[in-house]
Amino acid sequence: MSAPASAQRRIGVLLVNLGTPDSPQTPDVRRYLNEFLTDGRVVDMPAAIRYPLFRGLVVPLRAPKSAKIYQELWTERGSPLLFHGLDLQKKVQEQLGPNYVVAFGMRYQNPSIEKALAELRDAAVERIIVLPLFPQYAAASTGSVQQKVMELVSKWWVVPSISFISTFTDNPGFIGTIVTLGKAEMAKRDYDHIVFSYHGIPERHVLKGSHNGYCKLGNCCASYNKNNRYCYRAQCFETSRLVAAGLGLSPEQYTVAFQSRLQSRLRDPWLQPYTDEVLKEMPAKGLKNVLAFSPAFVADCLETTIEVGSEFKELFEEAGGNHWQLVPSLNSHPQWVDAVVGMVKEN
Repeated sequence: MSAPASAQRRIGVLLVNLGTPDSPQTPDVRRYLNEFLTDGRVVDMPAAIRYPLFRGLVVPLRAPKSAKIYQELWTERGSPLLFHGLDLQKKVQEQLGPNYVVAFGMRYQNPSIEKALAELRDAAVERIIVLPLFPQYAAASTGSVQQKVMELVSKWWVVPSISFISTFTDNPGFIGTIVTLGKAEMAKRDYDHIVFSYHGIPERHVLKGSHNGYCKLGNCCASYNKNNRYCYRAQCFETSRLVAAGLGLSPEQYTVAFQSRLQSRLRDPWLQPYTDEVLKEMPAKGLKNVLAFSPAFVADCLETTIEVGSEFKELFEEAGGNHWQLVPSLNSHPQWVDAVVGMVKEN
């Protein structure tokens, strides 16, 4: 006879995404940007320079502009990144059952990682599995979440066993959900080309994490192996290859590119090619109907809905393109929920 659920040892699951302002108003956006852009893993410059530069100059200038964009993104349910995360948490909890406690937190702002961890501690879980919701590992995203979790838990008197799912670049469930969503869009019309657009990071971030100098920012990403398993660029190419294979695409039928760079490439090169530049060249090559994926994001957010879905569409049409279509993010799609549950159980 099994013991009651309340008496059984329970496992804690912490799902974490990047973050969102509490509202699309300038003061809340400013608070969010201040926390985000002063993270030493996001902007890897000395704190003595980072804090006054971003809090004193960059954020005050950027916050009002970003607030207007967040106002376009906001829905009746609030921030998509937040409510999709809460929906995912609820569905994963339902599937895992009472022997698990699933919490959801944001690296920046609310609900905080600290609050989510406190929920798990209060539930007296035996161990904690942390799943940062970033498919491809980067020091500025997954690495930052891991560091924050360790900093917080290190202050607990009793520290449970903790494990991290650091990357799910090639997870079959993750890849399969993207393929399902892509096929649904491709069934609606014919496309001339596919674009996989990933969030960019500075090239130096990739080089700093290179294993024994393996990374050359070139053909070293042609295969995914033990030497580049945690290389962000290599992971992006691997995800693209796997999704393309699932969609039956040849290498000539798709392009991998990077978006959302923060600074001038002349002063601070980011991963290339840049999506906004690539798409402008496509119509002249006869590629006038393009389907775009954002496989670095598992939930709709500013970078997907606004940047890829709206801003890139406008740039593409101005360059002579006919149709630019963004494939929705995974959000809380049933197949994605199954994938998350599978990753938790495997760990």
